[in-house]
Amino acid sequence: MDLKEVRTVAREKMKGYCRVCPVCNGVACAGEVPGMGGSLTGSTFKSNVDDLSKVKLKLKTIHDAKNPDLKFNFFNTILDFPIIVAPITGTVFNMGGALTEREYINSVIKGSLKAGTIAMTGDSADLSLYEEGINALKNVDGKGVPIIKPRENNHVIKNVKIAESINSLAVGMDIDGAGLITMALKGQPVGPKTVDELKEIVSSTNLPFILKGIMTVEEAKLAVEVGAKAIVVSNHGGRVLDHCESTAKVLPEISKAVKGKVMILVDGGIRTGVDVFKMIALGADGVLIGRPIIVGAFGGYEEGVSLILNKMKNELYQTMILTSTKDLESIDNSKILIEW
Repeated sequence: MDLKEVRTVAREKMKGYCRVCPVCNGVACAGEVPGMGGSLTGSTFKSNVDDLSKVKLKLKTIHDAKNPDLKFNFFNTILDFPIIVAPITGTVFNMGGALTEREYINSVIKGSLKAGTIAMTGDSADLSLYEEGINALKNVDGKGVPIIKPRENNHVIKNVKIAESINSLAVGMDIDGAGLITMALKGQPVGPKTVDELKEIVSSTNLPFILKGIMTVEEAKLAVEVGAKAIVVSNHGGRVLDHCESTAKVLPEISKAVKGKVMILVDGGIRTGVDVFKMIALGADGVLIGRPIIVGAFGGYEEGVSLILNKMKNELYQTMILTSTKDLESIDNSKILIEW
């Protein structure tokens, strides 16, 4: 199996939900939510991709960075590279249902571990989907991270305790899911959280807590205040708020404000290892990827996921060689030019 075959199979299996475009930029699928597209005009999805494309790299080839070190320390678990699979659920209502939730999440978790990294699992209006992720992680000794929707606190804390019971590496909440209509329509209301509510959740566990959906310096500082150990700079892939800023554009100022106080992860528009390099140069410690992984899972199950991740790993390795970069700590804004 090769990547071309993976993409061909995925395109057929997700017909009507994802076109598996040559460039995944949100143009063809704008407004298709549920589905793979961005909210309303799709401008946020498109901005994530467009703004990242305006970050240019400085080519350097007279140096001794001949074998770059890609290893990434994720809460004392060493990953082979700084790419983690984003939490995604809803294969039936977002992707057409050619894969069941169980087939999808097992493909993602096993394919990630095979490639040398880990996956996050998600939450949904269908309560069984969180459980599917938990069960899949349980089968690999908890080597992953359950992410919970911003439900009422007692429900969130209950799900945190379930994550603890399988010894997951961390646990978190995608607070950027606060306005999901699909949740409310199915009797599973979600909403924003106050500082005190977040403190209650974070203090309920000894696991590192990740707050996903941070898009401003102000809220990055609040994440540190409530005790989060990591943040994900994310606008939910452009699927919740139209005309929102891109993650690439807000990342540098967020990094400047909280770098070293909390692990900084980022998602949105990341399609290649070159994009991973750019996001780290803009201030991230590591990245999450979603849509490329969906294509991998639908096109080739575990093997497809592993192929996608290894391709991006190799692209990052080559980019580091061609920019005189020995290790992840050496990737900074001196390696890039920003054209926005």
